Amino acid sequence: MVKKIKKLSFIILPIALGVFFIWYSISKLSPSDIQSIKLSFQTANYWWVALSLLFGILSHFSRAYRWQFLLEPMGYKPRFANSVMAVLIAYLLNLFIPRSGEFARAGSIKKYDKIPFDKAFGTIVAERVADAIMLLSIIGIAFFLQTDLIGSYLFKDKEESTLISKIFFFIILPLAGFFIYRKLKKSHNPFVIKLIAFINGLAVGAISIFKMKKKWAFIFHTLFIWLMYVLMFYAVTFALPETTNLPFEAIVVGFVVGGLSMALTNGGLGTYPVLVAGALALYNVPHNPALAFGWIMWTAQTIMVILFGCLSLFLMPIYNKYKK
Repeated sequence: MVKKIKKLSFIILPIALGVFFIWYSISKLSPSDIQSIKLSFQTANYWWVALSLLFGILSHFSRAYRWQFLLEPMGYKPRFANSVMAVLIAYLLNLFIPRSGEFARAGSIKKYDKIPFDKAFGTIVAERVADAIMLLSIIGIAFFLQTDLIGSYLFKDKEESTLISKIFFFIILPLAGFFIYRKLKKSHNPFVIKLIAFINGLAVGAISIFKMKKKWAFIFHTLFIWLMYVLMFYAVTFALPETTNLPFEAIVVGFVVGGLSMALTNGGLGTYPVLVAGALALYNVPHNPALAFGWIMWTAQTIMVILFGCLSLFLMPIYNKYKK
């Protein structure tokens, strides 16, 4: 009974949180604010949104191709079309049940390309390690670019804030992290043990990438996938006049905040527009256009995932029946 409640809460709570964020953000808007956001939707240049979706599709193709480099050493080579459709199905299911897509992806490739589920799932976990490293790297870049902004909130003197912030983020914080890690390794707390195992897994995963036969191709596609993700965000900034001239650091910070919001609710439901709007507000983007940008970005991504995911669910059996 307790396990069933935990499973249900794992599904229901993120959706409930997303619905709450939608209600909360709308409740704070006046009728004139709503009209302003509607106007932004009506006047947006959707050619830039279409370009953003193209970058998204390229990232999915690259992810499917990168998968081959992990499966080939084990003697498996799935059809590329199956790999692409399995990836798209995974994205679709993750919108409704967190992490269910990874199981469906491994199950699809097992059914149609006869790859054992455990081996396919293991390669997906290895991919996630590479993606986690990339996300953490981009978060580090965001902090590096924003030391001045963070310092300005803490110190009045600009030169002092820049110097102290850089010393804190790039000397004190890493050293503190190292000593905390050493201390936590001795802990017997279940949560701490899982956290240490996750950190060790990232380290082992990073080392294993450099031992792969086609490591440079894998690394290239990993960098390409995340470049496409950033370009997806960047392209949509040109859709609205208020976000057209955002500085590079604003793009990186907005992208990071949007990426982290995806972990809070299913596909960033409710959280993505609100948190991205908050990030853009740091760069003097008015609230209503910033919120409109967040909703346009999220809606476009979600429609793409639903459309191509449903098509893949429909076409995958037909394609494999024809090939057979």
